[in-house]
Amino acid sequence: MTQKVAVLGTGKIGEALLSGMIGAGWSPADLLVTARRPERADELRARHGVVPVTNAEAAKTADTLILTVKPQDMGTLLDELAPHVPADRLVISGAAGIPTAFFEERLARGTPVVRVMTNTPALVDEAMSVISAGTHATAEHLAHTEEIFGAVGKTLRVPESQQDACTALSGSGPAYFFYLVEAMTDAGILLGLPRDKAHDLIVQSAIGAAKMLRDSGEHPVKLRENVTSPAGTTINAIRELENHGVRAALIAALEAARDRSRELASGTKD
Repeated sequence: MTQKVAVLGTGKIGEALLSGMIGAGWSPADLLVTARRPERADELRARHGVVPVTNAEAAKTADTLILTVKPQDMGTLLDELAPHVPADRLVISGAAGIPTAFFEERLARGTPVVRVMTNTPALVDEAMSVISAGTHATAEHLAHTEEIFGAVGKTLRVPESQQDACTALSGSGPAYFFYLVEAMTDAGILLGLPRDKAHDLIVQSAIGAAKMLRDSGEHPVKLRENVTSPAGTTINAIRELENHGVRAALIAALEAARDRSRELASGTKD
């Protein structure tokens, strides 16, 4: 039986998901989209051949609803959807910090809910999507969610209690790497390199290092030690990183991101 999937509040990540699903073999005719602006919906239809609908139509028609609106807008969306969502619909939330219980309390009793934290590398089919089951979600629901998000990268199942930590690590993670590349580019300029050359050097180094981490099977300490010769340039740089507390700063930063995710779950919007 054909499964219809609706992406509600289709922004950049939602569109990347649509593109990945179509590339993986989903028929555009089975993919429904909603957008706040009619011109955005028309753009999605022209670009991907998907079917624009209203939120209520999506709830009535689709077998799976993927909610990609901002966390602060999720309550309003659920108020709109609740009268139209039968209990046999799979609801997938992509909103940071919001637990599955938030959805289960507002939808029909027994509605299966799956929580997913993905990240912006979905735009290049290299996402890390972390998946957790709600009270009524089955192994089949999780497998279906993995099939959808596997179209744009890698998936990992975790208990929902670990979602805030995963949000801090991988949901926000790309921003940390962009920040590091920005800082290293500035350092390259300080050392006398043109910006474009510094950028190319750092980006390619980052790509190569990431592939080594993924494919070599080696612990990152071992890979670092392979670059760090006695009394060489690398160990001098690492000493300065340690002197400036970079490791401690990273740990504190990720704790802050985790704490903010928890605040979002409790309704803090500041």
